[in-house]
Amino acid sequence: MRLKDVLKRKNPYLFKAKNVSTAQDLVKTILDAYLSSQEEAVFGGVLEKLAVFICQRVYGGSKSTTEGIDLEFIKDSSKYIVSIKSGPNWGNSQQIKRMKDNFKQAKRIAGAGIIAVNGCCYGIDHKSNKGDYQKLCGQMFWTFISGDENLYIDIIEPLGYKAKNKNEDFTKEYAKVINKFTREFSVEYCDNSGNILWEKLVAFNSSGNN
Repeated sequence: MRLKDVLKRKNPYLFKAKNVSTAQDLVKTILDAYLSSQEEAVFGGVLEKLAVFICQRVYGGSKSTTEGIDLEFIKDSSKYIVSIKSGPNWGNSQQIKRMKDNFKQAKRIAGAGIIAVNGCCYGIDHKSNKGDYQKLCGQMFWTFISGDENLYIDIIEPLGYKAKNKNEDFTKEYAKVINKFTREFSVEYCDNSGNILWEKLVAFNSSGNN
């Protein structure tokens, strides 16, 4: 991870509007925002793999080879294709349209009688019937792929195994990165009096010359 890569991906106007005034506070705020978005994406992949693994054990499900489809399996004589997302508010209208197009394409390949499902690992959506597909969130999704109504609660404890040791390692590395980035930022984007050079930062972030 490099400081300039993190600075490129975050909104400098936002941090100025939040009245961030010290190099360390700015670096920490930007780094935390960056890590948060990365964690969401990475952990979404972890839950997807967990869902496929569980369904494989219970219903013989498998990771799909069809574009945009994460899981396919047969349950109660019906074949399901599933697109797995982290939570219910996962995408904009274009992304949802792309998912629906993927469902249509998968149905054309697999034939009639296929049931499409958008499965969300957490959250609630009270209207599961979306016309072209079903949307199952949280408890409904985990029950759907496992047959166990309590699975959505049961999986929370195993996810915490070894978390303490991992977090201790992360904290050490995080502190080193904060110190390293703060030093680099101070040299590049602060004047001799210690003021943040916002104009220089915005130019680096947004100028067409970079």
